[in-house]
Amino acid sequence: MKSHIQNRIYDLRKKFSQAGIDTLLVLIAENRRYLSGFTGEDTGFDESAGALIISENQLILATDSRYQIQARQEADGFDVVCYKKGLSSELPAILEKLGTCRLGFENRRMTMEQYETIVGHLEDQHSSIELVPVAGLAENMRMCKEESEIKAIAASLHLAESAFLHFLKHIESGITETRAAWEIEKNMRQAGAESVSFPVIAAFSTNAALPHAIPTDRILHHGQPLLFDWGARLNGYCSDISRTIILGQADDRFTEIFTAVYDAQQKAIEAVCPGAWTNDIDAAARNHLHEKGLDKYFGHGLGHGVGLAIHEAPSVGPLAERNIEVEENMVFTVEPGVYLPEWGGVRLENMVVVRKNGAEVLNSLDVKLF
Repeated sequence: MKSHIQNRIYDLRKKFSQAGIDTLLVLIAENRRYLSGFTGEDTGFDESAGALIISENQLILATDSRYQIQARQEADGFDVVCYKKGLSSELPAILEKLGTCRLGFENRRMTMEQYETIVGHLEDQHSSIELVPVAGLAENMRMCKEESEIKAIAASLHLAESAFLHFLKHIESGITETRAAWEIEKNMRQAGAESVSFPVIAAFSTNAALPHAIPTDRILHHGQPLLFDWGARLNGYCSDISRTIILGQADDRFTEIFTAVYDAQQKAIEAVCPGAWTNDIDAAARNHLHEKGLDKYFGHGLGHGVGLAIHEAPSVGPLAERNIEVEENMVFTVEPGVYLPEWGGVRLENMVVVRKNGAEVLNSLDVKLF
């Protein structure tokens, strides 16, 4: 077993006592990969590539025949169990062999139907095993990245940036949003990306006022705000970047809004340091936009963690479930935006890693591309 996996398992097991469990059922795909190295992907929320069953002294990867060979190749140190009737029906026998008394399960991933099915099978076996919902055991470990993870994220980001630069060399009036999104995705895949981190956003004119716009057949024209949001997945790690550009001469309105968003982003980045709180970092950007009379047009949070998942802890902003104290080696986005329904929008997104002396911006691509 690779040393970094061993260290993660060791750190995870130290959390069992506080969580009140002796075994953990790992269902979240990113946690499964983080703790085992198994790269099988879930094809849907109700379609799993497998689960980890981690006790105090044993490691099991339970999967089906589609992933059996892959699991044995990738999950070194794990006993691979190939279930034939589904995990729920075969789980009681596995837990009995482990001597499990209190099974923790990731309640963000388990459906009520799956929970009731597992409970039913345990009752059929007259088992006294108790199911304990847990949250954040592995996710909290993933918040602070190892240096190898930071390098992987940076490589994914630089691939995405180079793909966009190649796209800009050929951008012209008349191209549709859907064509632009496809060209960016195609460039990333041709550069070696495993996949996109999320569907590419290309939003022109008033569509740029939709933070998560779906590309349409709207045609690009000079003088409009053009908002792009894209990212690559490389070696399992994601990147996320937004840029807003304009073809032709920028008018006063575009320049005013762009400058306000740019300055808000810089103020937020300057506020990033170990010991800062995520809500305060968000406030640094939001307060600046308030001074410019634009804060009411900034509805989403300032940023989110990025790693094996495109959205992971920490969340940065008032919409987050909790205010988090920033630690070294956290990686998250800083992406203020202003969205005016009758005009369009501007969003600028960089990725930062928290270092001892502040934020290290991972991006190489200029923010101003017009």
